[in-house]
Amino acid sequence: MKSKILAPILFGICIATLRGATLAQTTAVQTRPDDNAPVIALLKAGTEPVPAPDSVSAPAGWMAVSVAGPFDGYVVNSDLTKQLDVRPGAPIRLEPKPDAGIITVGEKGDKTHLTGLHGNWTQIRVDKTLIAYIRTGAAAASPSPSPLPPPRDLSAPISTIGAAPGASAAAPQPAPSGETSPAGLARSFEGRFASTRHPFSPRRPYDWELLDGSGRRYAYLNIGKLLLTDQIENYSNHEVAVFGALKPVPGGKDLVIEVESLRLR
Repeated sequence: MKSKILAPILFGICIATLRGATLAQTTAVQTRPDDNAPVIALLKAGTEPVPAPDSVSAPAGWMAVSVAGPFDGYVVNSDLTKQLDVRPGAPIRLEPKPDAGIITVGEKGDKTHLTGLHGNWTQIRVDKTLIAYIRTGAAAASPSPSPLPPPRDLSAPISTIGAAPGASAAAPQPAPSGETSPAGLARSFEGRFASTRHPFSPRRPYDWELLDGSGRRYAYLNIGKLLLTDQIENYSNHEVAVFGALKPVPGGKDLVIEVESLRLR
């Protein structure tokens, strides 16, 4: 009988201790109290977790926490309304693929906006607080090897035009004449997304182009593979990262990137 009375008391003491404790090591924040659940953020050593409301319980060895957004994820284009809101109940995933981990689901009133186009998927940023879980027992080891980037960090650094992988980001620089992606392979490019349509100017072979840091065209952009192109004007004159194969324009000396995905930098 005494043990039944003492158990909840000891549990309450443990929770109270955790609420005021800082993390001794970088800890993965997961969508469920499960070591295989998707990781939506990393809490650095020395961080004091924000406990979830008392109404949220967690199994032994876990702690429920509140994690403030924004969070970046992907939704299938069909899960967007005509007003480009995420449909309630639609899964928001870590990556633009159907088997990727789910960060959260859309809810009425969510504050979201589009940040990129990826074929059948749209990259979005959702600004809301999520309830998630961290390990507090002996298994609170190292974080998952492929976590979702922390809020406001859209992805790992990508290569810039003419730069080796891992090089610091810089504006695109003109490539040697005739340089294209090897065997038509797609790669990442960064620069300013701009329109080629100007009053009293001749029509260009493509309506969009990627400009380098000095405002010169690096390559035209063929966006024919993207969906939701009615929203493409939202990217005009913004710094972007595009992914696609770089090819010569047929019958000319210019280059064109066959864009497969587009996102704001």
